[in-house]
Amino acid sequence: MGIELSYAVSKLQSLSTSDHASVVSMNLFVALLCACIVIGHLLEENRWVNESITALVIGVCTGIVILLVSGGKSSHLLVFSEDLFFIYLLPPIIFNAGFQVKKKRFFENFMTIILFGAVGTLISCGIISLGVIQIFKKLDIGSLDIGDYLAIGAIFAATDSVCTLQVLNQDETPLLYSLVFGEGVVNDATSVVLFNAIQSFDVTQIDPRIALHFTGNLLYLFVTSTLLGAMTGLLSAYIIKKLYIGRHSTDREVALMMLMAYLSYMLAELFYLSGILTVFFCGIVMSHYTWHNVTEGSRVTTKHAFATLSFVAETFIFLYVGMDALDIEKWRFVSDSPGTSVAVSSILIVLIMVGRAAFVFPLSFLINLFKKNQSEKISLRKQVVIWWAGLMRGAVSMALAYNQFTRLGHTQLRANAILITSTITVVLFSTVVFGLMTKPLIRFLARSKQTTSMVMSDPSTPKSVSVPLLGEGLDSELDIPRPGSIRALLATPTHTVHYYWRKFDNAFMRPVFGGRGFVPFVPGSPTERSFAQGEGE
Repeated sequence: MGIELSYAVSKLQSLSTSDHASVVSMNLFVALLCACIVIGHLLEENRWVNESITALVIGVCTGIVILLVSGGKSSHLLVFSEDLFFIYLLPPIIFNAGFQVKKKRFFENFMTIILFGAVGTLISCGIISLGVIQIFKKLDIGSLDIGDYLAIGAIFAATDSVCTLQVLNQDETPLLYSLVFGEGVVNDATSVVLFNAIQSFDVTQIDPRIALHFTGNLLYLFVTSTLLGAMTGLLSAYIIKKLYIGRHSTDREVALMMLMAYLSYMLAELFYLSGILTVFFCGIVMSHYTWHNVTEGSRVTTKHAFATLSFVAETFIFLYVGMDALDIEKWRFVSDSPGTSVAVSSILIVLIMVGRAAFVFPLSFLINLFKKNQSEKISLRKQVVIWWAGLMRGAVSMALAYNQFTRLGHTQLRANAILITSTITVVLFSTVVFGLMTKPLIRFLARSKQTTSMVMSDPSTPKSVSVPLLGEGLDSELDIPRPGSIRALLATPTHTVHYYWRKFDNAFMRPVFGGRGFVPFVPGSPTERSFAQGEGE
């Protein structure tokens, strides 16, 4: 009995020590997040450094300190987890992007975004995979099968939309922001789908039937994920409009918006769909309908709450990636052959640059052939910026690499360790070097005259309250003339679709789901007060 009691006491003490270590780690990590915010504020006007680079550098410096204090045993406070990234950190970032995105600009370039994000990712993945198959065998890095080579293509075809969001500004460069970020969302979704397909399919037995099934699966995932996001957004709009929860508690309607947004992502994961696409389009639909159905106070709260969650998640990701760059366990495997690790990283960076150039410039040329208006064409300067801004790799590549080449964050195989350390090197190099040079490059190449309409904010986003889903300016049918023929549809497809969408939206969607101009009228509500003020004026 005494032995059992002493064992229980020692077990409790070890658990207490473990819990205390976790508390210490979380305290340090939160303090580092605060430091990132303060230093990022101080460097706000710097033309070279952005917040992602600041967090990475702080993470690396912290990793060095921890490595020294621990006597070379560890360099990070938390263990990297794909689940932490995909389930908790990525959803608020992607949702906020959809919630705040300028929808007119995004949908005007929707086909271009799909071409870059889906077709371009497939091209990039193919070129990277072919390159590593031909070159890595000569480097003798270890045993890799065809599935590993294809997975490497999917891993490094994933651009980092988080980096791009912080480098580009949608008010200063609306077209570039729309193309690069829109492509980034579709690219991330395509890369994850490709990666999962490579893991689930028997890639050693590739034939036309499997290729056709693979293509059909991709289309199915894109369509169903988009529809699920839109339906979840519409459901939230209908519930809040019908019940007008804000008349009793603004906290409840804010909480409902947040939970419904997160529910859309988790439902997509539950049904093996693309959570990235689902939560992105849920954000777009919520900003068009749901956001206009809540009280004025809740509008301000949700706009800032979603932006804050996204910002903290972005900073958390880059801070951790910086610390994980010095993981001694993985670097120990490549310490005997540092030249091989450097060669692998260099080859991957070159293949990333070649793979991106292989679709940005040819697809831009094809897109320009169908653009009659000169202002809508993608100039060579913009193509260079799009190519460069998409060279950055980040946490998506890290998470996929950990999923493929580690087990619970650990690996005992030399080839896997080399690929993990090379992924870390590529992420650090691309984020810091390409990120540092992106701002000056944009200022140098994309300095062109912007018309007033391009710089105007899109009020259908939560930043304002006055423009429909694809519109800009007043909600008047005088903005877009009624198309009179099939020729008009073919000549100006975006304006034509806009015209018919707005008629459908005003006639059927807004009366049911709410939105601007269709907020519920409840006695004592902000709607009644604003109406009374309007009558008085």
